[in-house]
Amino acid sequence: MLGQRCGARFSKGRELRTRGSSAPGASRAPWWPPAGPPRARPPTARRRLTRPPSLRPQAPGPRPAAPARTPARVAAPSAMKRGLIVGAGLTGSLCAALLRKEVSGPLYLAVWDMAGQPGGRMSTARCPQDPRCTADLGAQYVTRTPQYATRHQTFYDELLAHGILKPLVSPIEGMVMKEGDCNFVAPQGISSVVKHYLKQSGAEVSFRHCVTQINLRNGKWEVFKETGSPEQFDFVVLTMPVPQILQLQGDFVNLISEYQRQQLESVSYSSRYALGLFYEAGMKIDVPWAGQYITSNPCIRFVSIDNKKRNIESSEIGPSLVVHTTVPFGVTYLEHSIEHVQELILQQLENILPGLPPPVATTCYKWRHSQQEEMRN
Repeated sequence: MLGQRCGARFSKGRELRTRGSSAPGASRAPWWPPAGPPRARPPTARRRLTRPPSLRPQAPGPRPAAPARTPARVAAPSAMKRGLIVGAGLTGSLCAALLRKEVSGPLYLAVWDMAGQPGGRMSTARCPQDPRCTADLGAQYVTRTPQYATRHQTFYDELLAHGILKPLVSPIEGMVMKEGDCNFVAPQGISSVVKHYLKQSGAEVSFRHCVTQINLRNGKWEVFKETGSPEQFDFVVLTMPVPQILQLQGDFVNLISEYQRQQLESVSYSSRYALGLFYEAGMKIDVPWAGQYITSNPCIRFVSIDNKKRNIESSEIGPSLVVHTTVPFGVTYLEHSIEHVQELILQQLENILPGLPPPVATTCYKWRHSQQEEMRN
């Protein structure tokens, strides 16, 4: 019965041969198991072949979602390094830019500074009444010596190409020029040099962050500041003045050898004050120079009509005037109040530029660490 049905259904009238038979009707044992022949199906039953569910015609409508596949395993990316640069002056900003350029892997960079703006000793102050009126309270210009031109020409070329530096063409009386030197000014203010490098670095810059303590914790540097929680970094670069470095607390103190500490303690700085005066638009300071070194005054060493020095004079923006004091004056009055020092400077300025009108705004800044002096042996 099974053989006849199978033959009728699949063989189109041909007889089903038993296993091993070579001719129809051959007398051979059946191929099913010895437990007995299978039960015959009722004559009316018909065996139907059905398609697997995946091949059946689907009703119109949205298809069911495919079963989720286990994603292929990929190698985990290397952990991002975290670096901190303390100091947002020229050294710190350039260090950040070079690190970003040279490090190939993922790198998070942070720059902290205790001041309220970038620049360090290349800071630029703005008039509260007109932010377009600015004054360089720190460095007045950049001098490229022949030695610097050989070693760092690419840096000068970049800053000149971006218009951040331009040649100093305005007269500076009393300037001592050495053979091969070339001076540059920053039309947008000397702090624009620092801002350029900070932008290149892509670092997260934070101000009013005064570092107080550095500890080593499980291979990471834990850095404390006056306010807020400590943060951990893979490396820390200190660019602030040496006396501020020596004031740091924590494990950092024990990592400096006695010889290194003696070398750091031998570094000394000069101190001075800087006074910025901002005037209203249309006012003119009628002198033949843009800057002048003073040698005959016990208080004032340098005076600059800052917008004239940077060759950005405009009838719509008032002039700004910068005064730097002598080092002996700065040392003598280092711990005096800013108000008292400003009044003394204004009195001496009247002797150099008599008849100046009252400024619309002033700013006086103490440079406790103005310029590095020769190391003491």
